[in-house]
Amino acid sequence: MKFIKDFFEKTEPLVQKGAKYHWLHSVHDGFFTFLYVPKSTSKTGTHIHDHIDLKRTMTVVVLSLVPAILMGMYNTGYQHFRAIGELASTGFIEVFIYGLLKVLPVIIVSYVVGLGLEFVFAQLRGHEINEGFLVSGILIPLVMPIETPLWMVAIATAFAVILGKEVFGGTGMNIWNPALVARAFLFFAYPAQMSGDSVWVALGNADKVVDSFSGATPMAQAAAATSVNDINFSVADAFLGLIPGSIGETSTLAILLGAVILIVTGIGSWRIMISTVAGGVFMGVLLNIFAVNAYMEMPFWEHLIIGGFAFGAVFMATDPVSAAQTQKGKWIYGFLIGVLAILIRVINPAFPEGMMLAILLMNTFAPLIDHYVVGAHVKRRMKRAKVSAN
Repeated sequence: MKFIKDFFEKTEPLVQKGAKYHWLHSVHDGFFTFLYVPKSTSKTGTHIHDHIDLKRTMTVVVLSLVPAILMGMYNTGYQHFRAIGELASTGFIEVFIYGLLKVLPVIIVSYVVGLGLEFVFAQLRGHEINEGFLVSGILIPLVMPIETPLWMVAIATAFAVILGKEVFGGTGMNIWNPALVARAFLFFAYPAQMSGDSVWVALGNADKVVDSFSGATPMAQAAAATSVNDINFSVADAFLGLIPGSIGETSTLAILLGAVILIVTGIGSWRIMISTVAGGVFMGVLLNIFAVNAYMEMPFWEHLIIGGFAFGAVFMATDPVSAAQTQKGKWIYGFLIGVLAILIRVINPAFPEGMMLAILLMNTFAPLIDHYVVGAHVKRRMKRAKVSAN
């Protein structure tokens, strides 16, 4: 691959300030630094550098999402052939290929629209291309129902990039998770197209669903149930990801594999992951104790393997930009996300999936949490200083 590096190095002078193609500097730099570690050095002060820059960090996150992506593709085909009654006669490869052909266009649209806008804003500002969309570009498709029209994906992605990131200054300045901003936009702007059982199963106009099939998600079943016995889903299927749901959120197993990668590499905050689960368990147990309806009676641990809870805890709540920054603040931040997610999905029937709203709400309050945590540290140190002085 040396010829690629040679090409970028030879063309680099042509895109510098004052050169013929200076207006392509951001694009050239973006591709060059994505493929190779930047050779730039600090011009002032003393700094310690290693090979892990922001692009490499984002790449690790994308790699950690691969299990969820692959399982999402397989589950898309699985739900399709199950719905039309042909699952038993369809092989693994055919099921996966069907899901691949359905999911891939959603990913392509997300990246084309999102990166295109990132390039435009970088050129207009004369800045380097923001690397953050490497992750947002794959997270947006994974939180979408499979039947989301591509034009909606494009609009939601543009909304997330422009109003979720760029108005705040770009990558590192946004106050909300961009992928959840896209999901929230579609949820409130196009509720009819984003709700109902049909959005979770990829079906063509000629497909006829068998009578025994129900495309309802476990959360939809729980929200509509009059008795806990009406909540009928396989725990094993929910853990593996063979249930209706958003593309990348159904497989708890695949998400846990991604969590291991993030924790081992030090990219994801294990404090936020653990505290989010702890908050969900706490609220789930509390609702079990005071249960007055079927949803509240559902065993607390089942909340952890359905809907977007696991995906949100691992990949959304841990966003280093919009999450709390202090160590104690991460525990508080994650715990409140878990509590609010279960509370919203159970108590408010209009929002059967509470993880999205819980994370966005706590994104808003993360700076406040850090403010009080830092303030508490300052007060304790001032007290110790006074005692020492006396």
